[in-house]
Amino acid sequence: MRFTIHYKMCWSRALLTSWVLLLIQLLSVEAVPISVDKTKVKEPETKAEEVPASVDTGLHYDRYLREVIDFLEKDQHFREKLHNTDMEDIKQGKLAKELDFVSHHVRTKLDELKRQEVNRLRTLIKAKQDLEGGNDIAVDHQALLKQFEYLNHMNPHTFEVDDLDRLIKSATNDLENYDKERHEEFKRYEMMKEHDRREHLKTLDEDERKREEEHYEEMRKKHADHPKVNHPGSQNQLKEVWEEADGLDPEDFDPKTFFNLHDTNGDGFFDDQELESLFTKELEKIYDPTNEEDDMVEMEEERLRMREHVMNEVDSNKDRLVSLNEFLVATKKKEFLEPDSWETLEQNQAYTDEEMREFEEHLAQQEQDLNQKAFDLQKQREELQRQQDELNAQKMELQQAVEHMERLKSQKVETPPEVHVEGNAIPEMHVVGNQFHPDQDAPPQEHQPEGQVPHEPSQEQSQHQNQDMGHQAQQALPPGHQEAGHGQLDLP
Repeated sequence: MRFTIHYKMCWSRALLTSWVLLLIQLLSVEAVPISVDKTKVKEPETKAEEVPASVDTGLHYDRYLREVIDFLEKDQHFREKLHNTDMEDIKQGKLAKELDFVSHHVRTKLDELKRQEVNRLRTLIKAKQDLEGGNDIAVDHQALLKQFEYLNHMNPHTFEVDDLDRLIKSATNDLENYDKERHEEFKRYEMMKEHDRREHLKTLDEDERKREEEHYEEMRKKHADHPKVNHPGSQNQLKEVWEEADGLDPEDFDPKTFFNLHDTNGDGFFDDQELESLFTKELEKIYDPTNEEDDMVEMEEERLRMREHVMNEVDSNKDRLVSLNEFLVATKKKEFLEPDSWETLEQNQAYTDEEMREFEEHLAQQEQDLNQKAFDLQKQREELQRQQDELNAQKMELQQAVEHMERLKSQKVETPPEVHVEGNAIPEMHVVGNQFHPDQDAPPQEHQPEGQVPHEPSQEQSQHQNQDMGHQAQQALPPGHQEAGHGQLDLP
């Protein structure tokens, strides 16, 4: 009995121990680690691999700019000066003078980068010249050399202080104008879209125009019907990124941790692209590429507006970068905690009515100029066709003349026979077809019997007979030859 009870108790303990071990294993699989902070910091590191370390600035010499900066930052002395120099001093060229203290290895690499960039620009100029017609067409070299303003093209072999100064000033100026040019390009895009819509309405009848206007208003209302958009750079906007993009608890929001999570290249600054990536969640509330009413070009313009707003509010030294200190200072401002509502593009038209009127007048003038050019080209074409017809007619006449000459040459024309005087016998000449022929009907001479001496006329008769024969020959000769023939026939 005791054995039975002891056995049951042992079995119960063993069973209980097995269940406890199984429960521990299950908990170890499903439980969240206690050290939440480490997980929060490590989780987004896998996302950083998807973002390139160096992003495109949009400048045509972007690669050259980034390569120069990368190699300069490898020099410890220059890197320290770069991070400790104010932006205004950089713009004034004070940082460029530090190039003289850079190591020989870095200077050699910079020389190589400059030679590669000069060769690239020379290739671009040659390619453009070939596209425009080669050496036969004059090329505006002065305009082409403008792209060399960020380096000293007079010295294509070595990278000097002047090259760094030019590069800094050109990049600063170009980046400042880059956003302005993008806004102007977007404004033209919006006005052209509206112009095309108005022109399309002109081609419709009254009923079709009415339906088109109703559809247009319906799409506008549908686009404007979206969730509330948070003020860019505000606490609510960043907490939404923290929760939805990073998967973290909004109650644990920490500005410093947030900055480190989204400083994807780890350089201690938010650049333009890193800032713009923070607004993706807000933009997805307004724009959907599958919706007819949503324009993705407008979405990129909205992203640009958000980034510019945050830069203006947070970037205190205006170097187009947001440092950790600048970011932390901004999170303590009232605008960060209690921001105003954000007005989207549909609430702020990109152009005014006056700008639209001027734009349409410009388009009308362009169309008129194109029509005039087309008319002039048509006139030139007609004139060229007329000249071509005249040349073809002249060619035909010349060909006919040549053929006529060939036919004349093929017809052989006999020359008149020469007149010879032998003794007293001169054959009588007759004109036949403008040609002289001897008289074939003249009676043959009488046959003299053999041994009979022919009767010789007297001297007076012979002289008279010769004169008659000479007179006949004189008349038979062609004009102009009669005098010469007359002289030849005056025989003694």
